[in-house]
Formats: sequence, C-alpha cells, structure tokens
Amino acid sequence: MRGVCGVRAKAPWLLPSLLRQMGTMVQLKDMGLFKSQGLIGDKWTDAEDGRTLPVNNPATGEILTSVPFMSGQDTKRAIAAASHAFPSWSMRTASDRSKLLRNWFNLLIENKDDLAKLMVLEQGKPLAEAAGEIVYGASFVEFYAEEGKRIYGDIIPSPFAEKRMLVMKHPIGVVGAVTPWNFPLAMITRKVAPALAAGCTVVVKPSELTPLTALAAAELALQAGIPPGVVNIVMGDAVQIGNALLDSTEVRKITFTGSTAVGKVLMTGAGKTVKKVSLELGGNAPCIIFDDADLDIAVKGALAGKYRNTGQTCVCINRIFVQDGIYDKFAEAFSKAVSELRVGNGLEQGITQGPLINEAALDKVERHVQDAVSKGAKVLLGGKRHSLGRTFYEPTVLGNATDQMLIFKEEVFGPVAPLVRFTTDEEAIKMANDSEFGLAAYAFTENIARGWRVAESLEYGMVGINEGLISTEVAPFGGTKQSGLGREGSKYGIDEYLEVKYVCLGNMKQPVT
Repeated sequence: MRGVCGVRAKAPWLLPSLLRQMGTMVQLKDMGLFKSQGLIGDKWTDAEDGRTLPVNNPATGEILTSVPFMSGQDTKRAIAAASHAFPSWSMRTASDRSKLLRNWFNLLIENKDDLAKLMVLEQGKPLAEAAGEIVYGASFVEFYAEEGKRIYGDIIPSPFAEKRMLVMKHPIGVVGAVTPWNFPLAMITRKVAPALAAGCTVVVKPSELTPLTALAAAELALQAGIPPGVVNIVMGDAVQIGNALLDSTEVRKITFTGSTAVGKVLMTGAGKTVKKVSLELGGNAPCIIFDDADLDIAVKGALAGKYRNTGQTCVCINRIFVQDGIYDKFAEAFSKAVSELRVGNGLEQGITQGPLINEAALDKVERHVQDAVSKGAKVLLGGKRHSLGRTFYEPTVLGNATDQMLIFKEEVFGPVAPLVRFTTDEEAIKMANDSEFGLAAYAFTENIARGWRVAESLEYGMVGINEGLISTEVAPFGGTKQSGLGREGSKYGIDEYLEVKYVCLGNMKQPVT
C-alpha cells in the first residue's frame, strides 16, 4: 500500500495486486475518471520526489488510493504551465471560451453518477447530497459560460473636447485557487469557472483529503477541449504549495475557501507581491425563530440549514435563537425531525447523514458538546458518538444554550444544534451579531416588516428569511467581518478575476462644424 512517504509503483504489472490491496474497490462507469496523479500542463504526473499521500474513505477508514504529495517545486512547474497557457487562452474570444465551458458543463452533468460516487467515497456525504452538489457545482460552469460574454467596458463622457476616455476589462492572469474538503467540486467550479470565463488560467490546490473529485473534474475539462495548462491540479504539502503560489510574481490572484486562520496567512503573504485576494472564510451562522414563524417552515428550514453535509458547511446554522412564545413547541418539533435523520455510509440507500471527515472533526464536536453540558445545556437528542463508530456522530440538539458556551462562540462544524431562548427582537439581533464572523444568517417570521428589519440589522453578507438553503450560482456568495473578502457566484463573481484599465485618447481632432 502506498503511504504518505511511499514511492508510487511504476511497474504496470503491479497495478492489479495494488488494486486488490485497496479496501474499497472503486467502480465507476468510466474508470478513466479515477485519476490519482496531479495535472500539470498536458501531463498527469507524480510528485517530483515520488512521495504519496493516502486518500481514505471516512465512512470505513479504507484506503481508496494514493495521490502525489506534491511540493513547492511541483507547484512552480504548474505555475509555469499556467503562465505559458495564459496568453493564448486570454486572447481567445469570449464566445470561444464560452463554448468550451459549455462542453465542460455538459460532461459534468453526463458523468454526474460517477462524480457523485467518487465524492461519497472520499468525503462521506450521502449520495443524494453528492449528486446535488455535482449539479450545483456544474451550474457555475454553465452560468459563467454565458456571463463571460458580458464583460462590458464603458465610454466615459469626456470633459475635454480633444480627449476620448474609455474603460476596458482584462483577465488578471494566473490564479492560485485553494479549496476545502467539504464541497470537493462546487468550491472548485465556483472559482475556476469565472476565472476561465474571464480569460485567466488556474493552479488549483484541492484538499489532500478529497482530491479525487477535483482530478476527475480536471479530466473532464481536458475532454471538453479546454487547452492543457489552463487548468492545473497540485496537492500535498499545503505550506510549500501555498508559499509557491504566494511568492510567484506570475500568480496575480489568490482565491481561497477555508478557515479564517489560514485566510489571514494567505492575505499577509499575498502582500509580498500585492496580489488580489478573495477569501471565503469561517462562519458562525445564527438562525432566529420568532414567535410568529410558521412552525413547519421553521423546522424544515433549520433542519436543512443545520444538518446538510453533517453540519460541515461554512453557512451551516450554528446558533438557533428561539423566542419564548414558540420555544417549547419548536424544540419538540425540531428534535422529532432531527431524530428521523438516518446515519450511515453515504452509499447506502436512504442515508441522510454521513460521517464527519476525520477524528479531529469528531474531537471538536465532542469538546463543544461536553463544554455546553458542563455549563448547563440540556441534551434533548443525541449528544454522543454514534454506535456505528469511526467518525459517525449522533444528530444532536441541545437546549438551554447560552453565550458562555464554546458552541456559541466557535463554529462547531458538526451535527449539533444549540437552542438559545430569547424574549425581544433587540435581544436576538444583539446575540446574533455577537460574533467576529459575518458570513450567513437566517430568520423565520411571518411578519414582512419584521423580516425586512432583521435582514437590514444582521451584520452578515447573506441572509435567508424563511429559507435555510440560500446558495445559488446566480446570487453573490460571501461574508463580512472576519468571514472574508470578495464575492463568488453571480455577475459580481467574475469581477474578482478582472483588472480595470482606463484608456485616454488625447489630441483627437476637433469635430467638423
């Protein structure tokens, strides 16, 4: 078996025996999508020093395969490939790029089943959720295939008779994209699609925990006709890869989704070469249930906003504030709905919650629950590791939560919902805004005026009113405060990959009179 520091076997006759050693036999309709090497230019490649990294199935612990543990030197090769491809790619017409992106979208949809299965194997989410992510991720490719044809400039009315003034937009250049494990496709396409549509080339570093979906998507990009070097994939040593991207003067932008701590490091490092930076960082989403809320809608919305992807999303509801008049009814109805979630291996039929990604994630969830209980929280449901073992955790509801608990202050990133009682609207808003983060927030009320006031008062980049699922390719995604910079998706997302150029034409002849 190939380990973190193992050397990839080169002899082709060893492949069958290696496959037999793998605990989970990966079976796809198109095994050509099962890639386990990095992509640099037109070459699927190993790490320069031969080191590898195992990719595990979080539901079983079995090793699916290993991928190159790539370094700064490998990243420099990828940057060179992207830099070489940039002039010709950026000079193509928007229409040409649009057709190739449309081809890529079509292939992603055509291979949805294989991509979803790969995602379940390496990430753990239920198959239905994984299939939904493929469609969601592909939607960004479709959207930007069209939006790339609408990169408009301006003619500025000149205050000078002999001058003409105009504004044009150009692709920024080579982009370094660093993506997380919780959405192995969508976090890539949300960055790569607008970058490619704008005329940029990219070096993508997917999470070392979930590289297989990214590699399969890159293979489909090549099949779609996107030229070699436009999309490059490296994975492995996060520090070395990150430093290579930050130090390179050829990389003109960094786009990152992940923790606020790492985002701050990247933001500081980007200053060395004054790169443009987009950061989608941590969250601590509040959800306010007012006493005039429709109970069924509130329960359904909070359930979807909390337990999707086992609570492992940056916009997951982390704190549920429930007004006195509805608290008991909501706690009972919500706990009943949560109790009906089915936990297990995401490939099994009917499963609605998979495992946490690894032991570290499980330990964090346990620490938050233990802290809350020690400070007076009441376990209404769950509250412990699941009988399935490994990194499975019971869907959990905590009552009587307060702002003195870790779970109030930190993102739990797991299937735990703390309920906090409140009395007045002002009290709820104050508690909801009591966070250094400002990514997403939610509120449920049947009063339109109250909903509008709350949406305006919440210090968050995105607000859902009577809705727990708010992400879509046509709306801007991003936060305020320490939740990041910039926006992804929508017409605003492509601006992150463009430079604005002002052109002044002087000494123009006076118009004929």
